[in-house]
Amino acid sequence: MASTAGGMEIEKVAEETPELILKEYVDPLTGLRASQARKLAFGLGLEGEAFKNAVKFFQALYRAVVASDCSLAEINPLIVTTEGQVLALDAKMNFDDNALFRHADIVKLRDLNEEDPLEVEASKYNLNYVRLDGNVGCMVNGAGLAMGTMDIIKLAGGMPANFLDVGGGANPQTVENGFKIILSDPNVKAILINVFGGIVRCDRIAQGVIQAAQNVKITVPLVVRLEGTNAKEAGELLAHSGLPIIVAGTFKDAAEKVVASIQA
Repeated sequence: MASTAGGMEIEKVAEETPELILKEYVDPLTGLRASQARKLAFGLGLEGEAFKNAVKFFQALYRAVVASDCSLAEINPLIVTTEGQVLALDAKMNFDDNALFRHADIVKLRDLNEEDPLEVEASKYNLNYVRLDGNVGCMVNGAGLAMGTMDIIKLAGGMPANFLDVGGGANPQTVENGFKIILSDPNVKAILINVFGGIVRCDRIAQGVIQAAQNVKITVPLVVRLEGTNAKEAGELLAHSGLPIIVAGTFKDAAEKVVASIQA
């Protein structure tokens, strides 16, 4: 993707002047073809030496993305000198965490001071955590379900405080670590656990939640919704745990209960 409207948010450009955004879809088997690189350079209005150098630049950038396992490589701004050189004046690159074992040189460049302390702490427990600005802490298994959970919390009138994917296991230790991370955020006023028990039965997940809740001092309302294998048994375990856990049935019910618990 390339645009002459540099120096501003690409989302704003896409909304107001989408015609200024050039896109080329790359086949991973063939890579960025020379014809595609030329199309981008032509679309940017480049000529002569600048055109030739831009084609080389785009192809080199794509090779760098693949070789470094990047999830993002953003050059902004890309400048053209009076001699026709095409140079990256500034850049931002993100890397696939799952591929970092292949890039010890990149790992050495990590500066923990530039990262959110809670996100750093979560990474120690292999938790996928991203801090947000809301007040409803979320603990979910699976990225898709996590995104859906955040959406329905907003639909119910709340604001998610985080994205937290605990993975497929959701065992007591994982849930306990998740509680600690979420509760470390002073903005969190309630917690919603939304887990689908497919690989792991819901009753085992419920036992893990109960054990973790007993080990961690939870000072905010806790709403739990478990769906999947043995969901009924899981609900009974939670209801008779002796802990102040609010059991929810449906997706909508869970979101409404967690928002209501804050407003109560």
